[in-house]
Amino acid sequence: MINVTLRQLRYFDALARHGHFGRAAEACAISQPALSMQIKGLEDALGGVLLERSARQVALTRFGEDLARRVRDILRSVDELGDFARASRDRLAGRLRIGMIPTVAPYLLPKIIGNLTQAHPELDIQVREGLTPKLIQELAEGRLDTAIVALPVSETSLKEVALFTENFLLVRPRKDEGSPVPSREMLREMRLLLLEEGHCFRGQALSFCKMKSSPPREMLDANSLSTLVQMVSAGIGVTLIPEMAVAVETRSASVSVARFENPQPSRTIGMVWRKTSPLARQLLQISEVVCLSAGKVRGRNTNGPWSRPPRA
Repeated sequence: MINVTLRQLRYFDALARHGHFGRAAEACAISQPALSMQIKGLEDALGGVLLERSARQVALTRFGEDLARRVRDILRSVDELGDFARASRDRLAGRLRIGMIPTVAPYLLPKIIGNLTQAHPELDIQVREGLTPKLIQELAEGRLDTAIVALPVSETSLKEVALFTENFLLVRPRKDEGSPVPSREMLREMRLLLLEEGHCFRGQALSFCKMKSSPPREMLDANSLSTLVQMVSAGIGVTLIPEMAVAVETRSASVSVARFENPQPSRTIGMVWRKTSPLARQLLQISEVVCLSAGKVRGRNTNGPWSRPPRA
């Protein structure tokens, strides 16, 4: 009988994900020598070499790659045992791992945490911010219980629940206040500032303008909505931001905000989780709290508590 511990499997999974002993040890909150010793013990127990070690990084052997896939399935099943036990309780309690995209987290997170903590004080809420592909990957691997993202994600293994729809507003320099709002055709001729590749909001903005991409000399990218707004304030160009971000991002910037003509650009924000999750019923309850936190009515676009009327 092979004597392998769950601790060894979790350490190996961390090492496989990070590809570096130091980062994996930090993620597991142990010392690097202790991690190395546990991995060596796992190799001895299995009778095979899992890693090709070098000074800067580690690479999995063929055996290590095969094992890494099996270990992820094992650890996900073990975690789901805990979820199954929690799902049998009448109250929401224990660990809840939520992922959020960067264009939602700064604006919605304080409300969600406050309302969830008040409604379910026994929840241990752990939040991770990341781009949609990374969050979907972590959901599939069982490292997140749910994620708040822009819909649709179109993953057959995931349940999608729409929470609310919000419009995108135009942010332009203060000197343009009162000028006619440009059409999507006119936006294509302007210097449109967008988030970097990988952000779903970038693709949504380009879709509204009916643009596949723009030449680098005509577009300057940023990694946050805050940077985009400050670039507009400096007179570099114009940008689109979601309505929930307006009050926070424009309060200290010399910009004007305007609403587009109908049909306005918009996005649907929702929660996703694995269809096989034992916590599905509880997550549906949590989605209602998130929806209330956003000050939205599901399926209808209303003014949320974060938004301010655009300047005329």
